Amino acid sequence: MLEHAAGTVRFDVWAPNAGSVRLLAGGHEYAMEHLHDGGATGWWRAPSDVAAQPADVGVAYGYTIDGEGPFPDPRSRRQPEGVHGLSATFDAGAHEWTDGDWRGRVLRGAVIYELHVGTFTPEGTLDAAAGKLDYLVDLGADFIELLPVNGFNGVHNWGYDGVLWYAVHEPYGGPSAYQRFVDAAHAAGLGVIQDVVYNHLGPSGNYLPKFGPYLKSGEGNTWGDSVNLDGPGSDEVRRYILENATMWLRDYHVDGLRLDAVHALRDDRAVHILEDLGSMADRLEAETGVPKTLIAESDLNNPRLIYPRKDNGYGLAGQWSDDFHHALHVNLSGETTGYYSDFESLAVLAKVLEHGFLHDGSYSSFRGRHHGRPIRRDLAHPSALVVCLQNHDQIGNRATGDRLTASLSYGKLAIGAVLTMTSPFTPMLFMGEEFGASTPWQFFTSHPEPELGEATAKGRIKEFERMGWDPAVVPDPQDPETFQRSKLDWNEATMGEHAQLLKLYRDLAQLRRQTPELVDGGFGYTAVEYDEDEHWIQMTRGEVRVVCNFGDEALATPLTGSVLLATDSEAALEDGTLSLPGGSAAVVRVSEASDEVR
Repeated sequence: MLEHAAGTVRFDVWAPNAGSVRLLAGGHEYAMEHLHDGGATGWWRAPSDVAAQPADVGVAYGYTIDGEGPFPDPRSRRQPEGVHGLSATFDAGAHEWTDGDWRGRVLRGAVIYELHVGTFTPEGTLDAAAGKLDYLVDLGADFIELLPVNGFNGVHNWGYDGVLWYAVHEPYGGPSAYQRFVDAAHAAGLGVIQDVVYNHLGPSGNYLPKFGPYLKSGEGNTWGDSVNLDGPGSDEVRRYILENATMWLRDYHVDGLRLDAVHALRDDRAVHILEDLGSMADRLEAETGVPKTLIAESDLNNPRLIYPRKDNGYGLAGQWSDDFHHALHVNLSGETTGYYSDFESLAVLAKVLEHGFLHDGSYSSFRGRHHGRPIRRDLAHPSALVVCLQNHDQIGNRATGDRLTASLSYGKLAIGAVLTMTSPFTPMLFMGEEFGASTPWQFFTSHPEPELGEATAKGRIKEFERMGWDPAVVPDPQDPETFQRSKLDWNEATMGEHAQLLKLYRDLAQLRRQTPELVDGGFGYTAVEYDEDEHWIQMTRGEVRVVCNFGDEALATPLTGSVLLATDSEAALEDGTLSLPGGSAAVVRVSEASDEVR
């Protein structure tokens, strides 16, 4: 389905390898014409009497390809009966937007809040999530990052098994609810970043290969066949991706996209798809006057992602930095297995805070090779690195989906919050982190096909068994209780240390807004000192010093100034000495300081 005149749609479809294509629309079937002109190779068009239909009446339609089907439209905006059912027309222009005065947000100085629609509220819908917008404003968030909402198999899923990228999952409320959510977020002063997946398709409901060469068989990644970005027919596949990204940013007024696992995008063209996406976002930003922020999830430690295109970069606004998470996680938890093995020291944390990456060309024992490259200070700002203490992957890909709350004291959680929120980078919180949610966030699916559900469950259990976990503790992703356990318990936010941690996050967000040193300054503006034996680290940014005591014993350090924030009520700055209890942190505006720490 393609856009046509205002309020109507065309049923054109790309199916270059098909011998015949028939359109089923509104209960009638029509033969489609194969277009052969140079600009439309592989496209099929419906007869003129059905070529343009009103989009707002929800016409049910699909396609038969060489007698097979009907299959849903690859560009379907609505799937009322799920990804195996017929598509339905949807008029994206029918929504009466109220965000005409919205001027957007930029990454520098912002706080991102990552959430999964299905588990954020008891109802698990976009409308219910909109009911929490005031809470997020009060928390101090600037952007909401939604995990994928595209059409996926079953009722609940993380969203990364999507197969219809243009659709909004119907149980979440569909595309109309999505527009209402974005409109309400903008009214509340919050930007919206949508997580999108362009590197693979899910295991069920993927009918794209029936239409054309969307995938490259035999050239797979972690999740299956790679998307065809550089092979025969890839011009239209790239167009499919670029127009999908444009749909979110233009039709749904989204402020940015989080691009999933860009290291899995196999593209050997001279102009990478990421560069094309960056150019597209810049054009839309110039057209709308609203910043359009693209953030790459990448484990490559390749700063080219965030360098300007004029300097041979891809021109994206940001990228995730796993090294920050790993360094902070290890120093708080003591876990050193797997990819955490290189991060076992405060020296590593210090390097990450100063330079952005640990692996900037250094040897990675986990990979068995050298990895990454340094970030050029003249081409990137620290705010282009999005960092976190926890996120959906780092929690959900643990065997039991346990959060740090399950193993860390309040004091250690507070240190993690302070370093995340005062680092030179852009902090991202995962839903519930701000109040120390005790509910796990586990891997869950709801595949209706018994054989696929069984294979998913067995594969998950076997994966963790290989890593030494007791298979008995790994939850069955197909068990509905796994999904239910992953929903936030909002009652916790008002109780005891949960409420105390929530207040800390609110205070930290406010401190970021009020303290220019915490958002200004490039690489080189941050200086870090540490002591491995006494387990403390100090980060200085201008006249602001962040002191963290990871140890159990009290710390006393010569310091003169005023305390802006402390995580422990017994912290004190008196007579030129800052006293910090074990497992606590303080943020100090320094007027005079000694280099000596004792």
